[in-house]
Amino acid sequence: MPERHFLPKDFAITDWKSLEPYFKDLLEREINSKQDLEKWLQDTSELEAVVSEEANWRQIRMTCDTENKELENAFTFFVMEIQPPIQSYADKLNRKLIENSFAKELDRDKYFTYLRNIKKNIELFREENIPLNSELSVLAQQFGVIAGKMTVQVEGKEYTLQQAAKFLENSNRTLREEVYRKINERRLQDKDELNKLFTLLIQKRNQVALNAGFSNYRDFRFKELGRFDYSREDCFQFHEAVKQNVVPLANKIYEKRKVKLNVDSLRPWDLEAEPEGVTPLNPFKTGSELLQKTLSCLDEVNPFFADCLRQMQKMQRLDLDSRKGKAPGGYNCPLPETGAPFIFMNAAGQMGDVTTIIHEGGHAVHSFLTHSLQLTGFKEYPMEIAEVASMSMELFSMDYWDVFFDNKDELKRAKEYQLERVITIFPWIATIDKFQHWLYENPTHTEDQRASGWMKILNEFSSPVIDFNGLDDYRQYSWQRQLHLFEVPFYYIEYGIAQLGAIGLWMQFKKNKETALNNYIQALSFGGTKTLPGLFEAAGLKFDFSPGYVSELMSFVHDEMNNL
Repeated sequence: MPERHFLPKDFAITDWKSLEPYFKDLLEREINSKQDLEKWLQDTSELEAVVSEEANWRQIRMTCDTENKELENAFTFFVMEIQPPIQSYADKLNRKLIENSFAKELDRDKYFTYLRNIKKNIELFREENIPLNSELSVLAQQFGVIAGKMTVQVEGKEYTLQQAAKFLENSNRTLREEVYRKINERRLQDKDELNKLFTLLIQKRNQVALNAGFSNYRDFRFKELGRFDYSREDCFQFHEAVKQNVVPLANKIYEKRKVKLNVDSLRPWDLEAEPEGVTPLNPFKTGSELLQKTLSCLDEVNPFFADCLRQMQKMQRLDLDSRKGKAPGGYNCPLPETGAPFIFMNAAGQMGDVTTIIHEGGHAVHSFLTHSLQLTGFKEYPMEIAEVASMSMELFSMDYWDVFFDNKDELKRAKEYQLERVITIFPWIATIDKFQHWLYENPTHTEDQRASGWMKILNEFSSPVIDFNGLDDYRQYSWQRQLHLFEVPFYYIEYGIAQLGAIGLWMQFKKNKETALNNYIQALSFGGTKTLPGLFEAAGLKFDFSPGYVSELMSFVHDEMNNL
């Protein structure tokens, strides 16, 4: 545990009453010099780190076991009883900082993005949004509770949906279709509950935006996410770039798969499959084997990367295996006081799990690289650069995947899988992002309008090579599997912007590994102390998602696939 200078070293957050005196101290403290202000900032930062770590631990514990009512109650108590008064104080402390005459003497280069963020928070703050934000935090977590209960029976055994997805790689086409339908039928059982939950989230989010003086939640959220460097028009340009330059490449991939499987029509349950007689990739059996192989792989990329995960293993900050009652998905959760984050995922023995742990490992390395930054606020980097950290790690690691596959053919298949995914994920990113714009521009839509709005956008980016005939019942609710829509609205185009950055870094890596890794480490070490274009520049990248640049990067990936 790092040394505390402001809070007692054994202080733990249990209720608001015991926490409030520290906020009061900061609010009432006199600041008579630049040194006073810097000490005040450090104390504020320490308090923020302790509060944030406690909130994050409560969320982690709850997602690891969604059936434990006690853990859910602990999270809800924090969000409903402790966070609201903190938000009120945070606004007063922000104003105290900005209004202080010594703030002008702070180093502009070091504090520019930090102070810009503080001003943005002051602009957005409304007292009447505090209870709404608390309700939204609790509601968003209900997605994990609902989805965590979903299981299906396959060949007489019960599987979580993540575990069942492994059967979609099986060469038995009848089994694949059966499992695909079972998974989707299971999702449909909760479609009304998820729809109701989502309607509530949209209504409350829209109210938050109206309260803050915005005409819709999209515009509010862009500001809240600190999207200072690109606009909704840039997002629309990105959607078009994907349509023009990526969808045709995805179609080629699906045509190739159709030929490989020797099928008349390519169905959704064929997309992960291997031809008859080819065994699905099986890179590991258990979560602990996955971890050991990942450590060996990252040792080859850069030993520091592997050491970050070893430290997390020592501190028991990994929960890797899929099981019933565990929330779906995967994440790396920063723990800003102690510095070592927590990786959560649902490993089920698939190739996708390898990329997930390496992806989350990239986020973890980012957390370690920024831990020594002076203020907690300096560690709050833009999500676009956070995803560059994780997606670049996936591509860097590919040359060392022989630890997962000692067979050359399997290694080639794994790399092919990864590069296909780099391309085929873009249409889904554009679909989810465009859908979010539609949702919040039309916040009073009905459930039927939502389903038809979704289908229209989904079809825009779907490949004509895939035969979806007779599957519209499943497809019109397929947005419900996307956790981000429920839990972190508008967080999705980041993956697209970051994938472009990751491909750019991989191009560097192919030319000169050392230069690429130095650029990567340097850019991540800045945390949030530079603007987003500044962070891209530090990594030797262009901050650009115009059709021309997207086309250039896609051609590079396509060539690399052909060279495998």
